[in-house]
Amino acid sequence: MREPAGDLRRIAFCLERALEPSYRVKAFRTAAAVVDRTPREELEQRALAGTLADLTGIGKVTATVVTESLAGEEPVYLRRVESLGLTPVAQAADDLRQLLRGDCHVHSDWSDGGSPIEEMALAARDLGHEYMVLTDHSPRLTVARGLSPERLREQLDVVAKINDRLSPFRILTGIECDINLDGSLDQEPELLERLDLVVASVHSKLRMPSEEMTPRMIAAIGNPHTDVLGHCTGRLVTGKGRPESEFDAELVFAACAQFDVAVEINSRPERLDPPKRLLRLAYEAGCRVSIDTDAHAPGQLSWQPLGCERAVLTGIGADRVVNAWSADELLSWTGRAAAG
Repeated sequence: MREPAGDLRRIAFCLERALEPSYRVKAFRTAAAVVDRTPREELEQRALAGTLADLTGIGKVTATVVTESLAGEEPVYLRRVESLGLTPVAQAADDLRQLLRGDCHVHSDWSDGGSPIEEMALAARDLGHEYMVLTDHSPRLTVARGLSPERLREQLDVVAKINDRLSPFRILTGIECDINLDGSLDQEPELLERLDLVVASVHSKLRMPSEEMTPRMIAAIGNPHTDVLGHCTGRLVTGKGRPESEFDAELVFAACAQFDVAVEINSRPERLDPPKRLLRLAYEAGCRVSIDTDAHAPGQLSWQPLGCERAVLTGIGADRVVNAWSADELLSWTGRAAAG
């Protein structure tokens, strides 16, 4: 028996993966929520009478999806979108993706993501992950509704309750922490100490001169709370684009190797950061990497193959990838296993 809400959410997932407009995604997720709270018997009666669209939140297209699903058929719309956003990758990249156990850079609607924490976690679990690290933004990034210390503390309590329900899948606590102009991290040290993993990223003054950016990044890398250096160049490669930040890559990656901070391979199609030439430098410097999606919606969690392909092209194998480890191994590496 097909589940209409599941089919609606799968369509939303495929649309998110393909970076389709958010209003289209919202229509299917809204309809799924309506179906969840409507008895199946009523849905079947409405499908026969042609009155599904009378329910607030269900339109003509979503009503057709529900009708076909209730009849035990794969919805035509679902068949059309299943291949959206899929990019073929080499077998070696696919093999690497199969070895990944989690995703270390994920956002929820607590900051600038579009979906609740539990919805992101369920999507990660359905993709075969054993864990995801929740890394909503830090307070300075107000445009992304960055979490104040108070909101972050509240989120930690929420995550603990969700983990009770989803076990053995685990949501690891984290943050994408802004690197301030002086290289300090944008959150209270006491809170950073409580988190399972910290991604440190530059989000401001991206065009500052290399002689200022380099020590700024190295200071953050040397912070004992930093575990992953996020999207290190800040570039955007689609639309109007954005040029790479300028820094001494050899010095920055040497610092990552020295302090055992992983360099993120950001899998977002508009970022694909760092460029392959810099990724090779990171590999040659002996750095570990974290292949992450930076997902802001459930469908975007499926972007990891793009990062895996870039890893394979630069000679990086699973032995260098921190999220090829189990959650316990990851926590041991970050040095917070005892605190968990």
